[in-house]
Amino acid sequence: MLDLRLLREQPEAVAARLATRGVAVEPLIREILALDGERRALLRDVEALRAERNRASEAIGQARRRGEDATAEQARVREVADRIKALEARLRALEARLEALQLELPNLPHPSVPVGRGAEDNRVVRTWGTPRAFGFPPRPHEELGEALGILDFERAAKIAKTRFTVLWGVGARLERALVQFMLDLHTREHGYTEVWTPHLVSAATMTSTGQLPRFEEQLFKTQEPDENRTLYLIPTAEVPLTALHGGELLPEATLPRRYVAFTPCYRREAGTYGQDTKGMLRQHQFDKVELVKITTPASSYDELETMTRDAEEVLRRLELPYRVVELCTGDLGFAAAKTYDLEVWLPGQARYREISSCSNCEAFQARRAGIRFRPTGGGKADYCHTLNGSGLAVGRTLIAVLENYQEADGSVVVPRALRPYMDGLERITPRR
Repeated sequence: MLDLRLLREQPEAVAARLATRGVAVEPLIREILALDGERRALLRDVEALRAERNRASEAIGQARRRGEDATAEQARVREVADRIKALEARLRALEARLEALQLELPNLPHPSVPVGRGAEDNRVVRTWGTPRAFGFPPRPHEELGEALGILDFERAAKIAKTRFTVLWGVGARLERALVQFMLDLHTREHGYTEVWTPHLVSAATMTSTGQLPRFEEQLFKTQEPDENRTLYLIPTAEVPLTALHGGELLPEATLPRRYVAFTPCYRREAGTYGQDTKGMLRQHQFDKVELVKITTPASSYDELETMTRDAEEVLRRLELPYRVVELCTGDLGFAAAKTYDLEVWLPGQARYREISSCSNCEAFQARRAGIRFRPTGGGKADYCHTLNGSGLAVGRTLIAVLENYQEADGSVVVPRALRPYMDGLERITPRR
């Protein structure tokens, strides 16, 4: 959520910056400011009536002390109280409408973000590794996995629907090895605290991180018939990790908070019909190791750089070629002020594909969730900055391992970094 004071003071500047995202928000901002003006006028009226009620109550007390009749003053207090009640009802309705409109505005792009319309305008920041030169046509992961007997898309569709995968035997073990490898790296070497979170969260939690109300069609949700309560399956551990400190005032000395969590993630993938339908690149359920930081505004962009490097280190240890791409304004996520995507090389597609997205959301989520910090030297509390990034998407890392480490005979070499997690297994061989 954007700062309402910023909207009041610089509406044209805010509209211009959001226009670089490809969204026209001038009418929305005008409506927000009109409602804000009406809200502030109502607040003044309510405060004036409360002061009048207090004066009348004081007059009643004085009349009683003098032994005088206070009937007129009592009637006046009741009249004023009724007016206050009516105005407060109007105020609550107006504030609800104002908040709903504010929730529709995306975050402001950071001034350093390149202006562009979409993915074609993103900027490659750096590359690492050289794609392997194969002496044979490299196969896509879905063919490799089925031939190896470790990926099963047909049975997954039978028991659920398309865009689910069953992992058999060493495939399931490889997935688990990747998870443990990532968690060990981030906790032991990068200083993150591992957290285990709920996979079902409330609508308020989803709203605090920006998934609701804008992206409800992308979410799976459950309904408790006995309590008529809706809980949402998390699309990423960013949601519960960021919301952990909702409504809290954190001492500056305890920042930054660095958290890592492994969870399944659930996404409907609405609007992606026909995209990446083969294999496990775009799934309704997938595993991810998520990184989240909560920090001060002064340090958040340094923390974004280190978070991105932390995610890169996973790919370096696995010796997978990748590149870092800075997203342009038109390709930024709704809550992000600045984002780096990590794209891994997939020989089966002969292209780079996203495997991690590291974003600084500045105070956008913290303002929704009420996450603030108290400066060490004293002074006014301020909103924290929140950051999130994949460290990494596990299923896509498994895809990258299969495709980059495949051999002509259909076997797949296990990366050296993963062998300790696979009891020393060096090669996955086709089933006979």
